[in-house]
Order: sequence, then structure tokens, then C-alpha cells
Amino acid sequence: MHIVILVLVEVLIVIGLSRLVGLAFRSIKQPLVIGEIVAGIMLGPSLFGLVAPHLAVSLFPPETFPFLNVLSQVGLIFFMFLIGLELNPKYLGGQLEVAVLTSHVSILVPFSLGTLLAVVLYPLVSNASVSFTAFALFLGAAMSITAFPVLARIITENNLQGTRLGTLALTCAAVDDVTAWCLLAVAIAVARTGDFAGAVPTIIASIVYIGLMLTAGRWFLQRLAKHYLRAGRLSQLLLAGIYMAVVASALITELIGIHLIFGAFLLGAAMPKNEDLVRELAIKTEDFVLIFLLPIFFAYSGLKTQIGLLNRPELWLLCALVLAVAIAGKYVGTYVAARVSGISKREASALGWLMNTRGLTELIVLNIGLELKVISPLIFTMLVIMALVTTFMTSPLLEWTYPKKLIRLDVVEPELEAQTATSVNDAETYIRPYRILVPVANPSTQKGLVQLAANIAINFQYPAVVNPLSLIEFQEDYAFESTPVEADRLIAQRRQQLEELINTLEPVEKRTHVHPIVRISSNVARETAQIATLEQADLILVGWHRPAFSSNRLGGRVGQMLTTAPVDVAVFVDKGKEQLESLLVPYSANIHDDLALILALRLLINRETCVLQILQIVANHAKEELNYELNTMMEQLPASVRDRIEIKIVQAPDPIQAVVEASKNVDLTIAGTSRAWGIERQTLGRYTDQLAIQCCSSLLITRRYSQVTAHLASMLPDVSSQEPTLRN
Repeated sequence: MHIVILVLVEVLIVIGLSRLVGLAFRSIKQPLVIGEIVAGIMLGPSLFGLVAPHLAVSLFPPETFPFLNVLSQVGLIFFMFLIGLELNPKYLGGQLEVAVLTSHVSILVPFSLGTLLAVVLYPLVSNASVSFTAFALFLGAAMSITAFPVLARIITENNLQGTRLGTLALTCAAVDDVTAWCLLAVAIAVARTGDFAGAVPTIIASIVYIGLMLTAGRWFLQRLAKHYLRAGRLSQLLLAGIYMAVVASALITELIGIHLIFGAFLLGAAMPKNEDLVRELAIKTEDFVLIFLLPIFFAYSGLKTQIGLLNRPELWLLCALVLAVAIAGKYVGTYVAARVSGISKREASALGWLMNTRGLTELIVLNIGLELKVISPLIFTMLVIMALVTTFMTSPLLEWTYPKKLIRLDVVEPELEAQTATSVNDAETYIRPYRILVPVANPSTQKGLVQLAANIAINFQYPAVVNPLSLIEFQEDYAFESTPVEADRLIAQRRQQLEELINTLEPVEKRTHVHPIVRISSNVARETAQIATLEQADLILVGWHRPAFSSNRLGGRVGQMLTTAPVDVAVFVDKGKEQLESLLVPYSANIHDDLALILALRLLINRETCVLQILQIVANHAKEELNYELNTMMEQLPASVRDRIEIKIVQAPDPIQAVVEASKNVDLTIAGTSRAWGIERQTLGRYTDQLAIQCCSSLLITRRYSQVTAHLASMLPDVSSQEPTLRN
């Protein structure tokens, strides 16, 4: 009983630490799985055992290792089933000839280099009991692996799944996956029998079993899928049958003489790829496997990873050699094959870095090698470091090689085609459209936000575009929803919701100027700022929402955008006022109030029935004048617009209460972020929100960023140079 309690304590520590370190790595734009692998290493002799050896032995004694091993093996079986389940035939549909050549060269080159490296490593650091053939085959297979799950998530997070590069990378990785697992199966068979000749019966038995699974097995699984379609749901009985099949298939491949994981992977690959069945099966399976079982596998691997074994300079040089061979083999092999196939230099380079991703798949392979004693603990540690470094470097090198501005050009999206149609074709008469980016969290509840953006932007006489932006945020980087096929489904679903929202806008003519943008994102505030820069937005118009862990109405993502977005920002607090006829701008002569007044003038020009009251509040009899540029601009306004502007001066000791009182008689109050209105930036980017709480009308809060953004330039070209800019 003592051992069971100790194992449960270990599991508690493992899950908690893996989540914390995983989230820390997510914050620096690295895959969650890398953080979880690092967390496992931290619990082993490389860190915990080094810093507190007695406590480490007390918490993780050797007698608990068999229990952790059993749990980790169960986790691996079902994780490999999920990988096979997600290996969609759609990935093999794009540029297959190029992909087959590229993927096989990207296996052949690192495999060849790995076997040459074995000549150097075998006499120096290998187990004496293992044959050179088995050692060389295993090292070559380990060098050839590409982690399909991690690569697929990197592609999704970078919105590459709709590009030629993303499609090619997925196809290459899928072909690579199948080929590399076959090579690994051969290597394991040779390792278990001692030589290649002895492995022949195992290889033949494996081929026969694969043939049976892809014929009779697939036929039986198709019957299960038909039962699912009739029932309309995945019942517990059907799920139990599938899980039994996973375990049975894993046992068969173990008895054949390869490994448990191959049977689980094969069953997942043979499963019918009915979208609803795959989705429900993956969702029911993945949470327990990914949150509970896989971290135990990482911890078990970490307990066997001893970085302290690299205790001499020559061993670190050997580790560097292993890393160099792994990177050069994958990158050079992929790059050369892609260039020969006619792929551009930049795309070939990006493809090389993507295929260099090792991740969790490599760790699975290495544990098999250590378990079979094909590799020693020292080589295991070197290869774990290689797996971490090659995965860690993928995202930054991909961003460097293929930045988001190029991804934007490579993606053919409906909104970009529609925007092109609205542009003036004659380059000499082209005027850049005035553009508002509108982050939309929930299309069904934010009609007022998009309608306000359309009213501010669209005039019909001058080019303007409103881009409702919907970012689909994935919290995990290897959950089923973040697979490229599932991500495409979610994007199409969200785009349909936005189109339905756009079709409710009035008047109907405005709808042609509103073009949705849908993206995958891991950080909404950061991604919004990047898209605003790429799309050259003049304004981000964001709706207020209550943050989950704060009472501050301008906290959370809204506060992040107010603080960090590199364009002008306006926050809309919708109080349900559908009419937009009367506007109020409290004015205290600062740059943010200037933006509030300018946006009000845009609304005034666009809507002939709209009236504006500029409210100046003074403590004494002193009057605060509009700045010179604004005075000049207002003088240049058409008489039909100036006639609808009233400047009202109020003497009041409390400016906020004066604004609140005035807001009772208007539809929309537009106020700059200012201490005068109880809206100012505090420490750590927080904003106070007194006026947001008390205002009786809907409220638009403005924050000016740019010195050069001219919100009225296209509408009043004669005075565009006089629009107010940032004043020191």
C-alpha cells in the first residue's frame, strides 16, 4: 500500500509540474510538449537528483519505476493510436510526387549519415552486448524521424495549412512517418534477434499482419463505423470494443517481435476516417491520455536521462556531432530534394526546418532503444538533447525563413479576393482603403460592434474596408482540434458564422465592404496586433468583455490591446442602444480626445442624420480651446456637417459626473483615455474604468498610438495634412 500511495504522490507532482513548465514554454512560442519533456528531465537525476539527491530518492525510489513504466506504456499505446487516427488520407492528396521524393530523400540522407555516425560512436559509447548492425540501424532510424503530431500543430498555429508549403510539409511528414516507422520496425526486429537474417521471419510476420489489418481489419472497422452512423453517437459499448481492439493489436505486434506501439498505430491508421467518428473518438480519448498518462511517460524518460553522464569535453563534442548530423541530415536532404522538385529556395528552406522537428515521436523511439539495450544511457541522453534542440529551433527558424507577411501572401482566402475586387485597378488613381480591424469573439452577440465599425468606416464615396477578425484560440498544441483538417473545419464554420453576421448589417450596400478574416491563434492579443500591422489597419475596434479573473472592464485582452497594439485602438462598451443619431465627445485637449473627436466626425460625415455635442468641462470660467489643427479641420468641414455640431461648455467640479449626466441624452459617448474621464493607464498596463462603469449611453473609448494615422485624409483630402498628430 505504501508503494501505491508513493506512486500517486509522484503522479500528482508529475502532472502539476508538466502543466506549469508546459505553459511556460507556450508563453515563449514553443510547443507545450517540449515544456512537458523538460519537466520530466527536471524530475530526474539531471536536476532534482543533482540539487536534492536524498529527497529525489525518497520521492522517486527505484521500486516505483515499474509502476510508472506500466502507466507510461499504456499512455504510449493510446497516444500512438491517436497519431494513427489523425493520419488522414487527405494529407496524401497534395503534391504527392514531390512529397514522396522529398520525404524519402529526407529519410535516406539522415539514415545514411546516422549509420556513418554509428561507425564513430559504436566503439566509443555503445553497449558491448549489442551488434553493430542493430546499433547502426537504430541510430539511422532515430536520425530519420520527423514528429508528425508536433509538425502538424506548428503548421496549424502558423496558419500554414492552407498554403502550398503547409500542404507539402504535411504530405512529406505523413509519408515520412509511415516509412520511418517501417524502418524502425526492421531495426527493432534486428535488435531482438541479433542479426538481419534472424529478423526475416519477424519482418514477414509483420507484413502479413499489416496486410490483414488493411483488409479484413478495415472491413470490420467499417462495420463499426456504420453502427456508429446508425446510432448517431459513440456509445460506451462501442468505445470499449475499440479500446479492446487497440490493446489486442498492440499485443499482437509485441508477440510478432516488433513493439506494442506499432499495433496501436496501425489500428488508428486503419480506422475509417469518418469526420464525426474520428472527432468524437479522439476527444473522448485524448484528455486522459495527454493530461494524465503522457506526462508520466515524460517523467519516466526524464528519470533515465542523465545529463551528468556528459562529464568530459569530448563527450560534449560527441553530443554536438550527433546534433549536427541530425540537423544536417534532415535539413540538407529535404532542401536539396525540394529544390530539385522545383520548390523555391525560401519554401525549400522552411520545409527543411519543419521536417527537422523531432519532438515526442523521437522520445518514443529513444525509449524503445534504451529498453532493448540497443543504445546506452549515455547515447540516450545525447539523443534526448538532440530531440529537444531540433524541436525548439523549428518555430523561430520557420518564422525567420518564412515570416507571417509571406504566409499572408501565400494564403488564398475569400476575404483577400473580395478586397482586391474593391480596389481601384488603375495604379495612378489608387487610394488606400481606410481599414478597421474588428476582433469578434462571438459572432452571434457582436452585431453592434461590427455595425459601428461599418458606420465609422464606410462612406460609399471613398474606399473603405471593415475586417471582422475571428481568432480561433487553441490552448493545447496537440489536441485533436488543432490538427490541420479539424482546424480547417473550424475555420470554415467560423467564417460561415461571420458571413451570417455580415448579412444582418444595414443598409445592405455596406455588406460588400465587410470582409471577414479567420485565423488560428495561440495568443489573441499578440496575433491581433500582428494582423493589424500586416493588413495596415487604421484602427482596431474591439468590444468590451468582462475578464475571467478581474473586475476591471478594461483588463484582460482588451487591456493588452490598449497597451500594446501598434495602431490606434477604440473599445466599444455596448449598452444596447441600437440608434446612432446623437453623439457626445467630452474634450480635454489631449491626443486621445483628438482621436475621439476625429472618429465622431467620421460618423457625422457618413450619417446625415447624426448630431454631435462636444462637451468641454472647466473648473473655473476658463475655456479650453480646441487645438489649432482641429479648429482648422472643423472650419474645412462642409456646412452640412458643421451645422450638426454643438460645442457646449460646462462648469463642474467633477468632470466624470458631468459626462455621465450628459450621456443620459445621447446614443453614443466617445471619450479618450484620460485621467479627466477616469480612464487612464496604470502600472503593468492596467486601465481604470470609472466612466465605463457609470456611463448611461453606449461608450467608445479611444487610445491614440500613431503620429501619422489620418482617419479623415481620404474623406477630406484638402485638409489631410492638417489632421492632428501626436503632440509632445
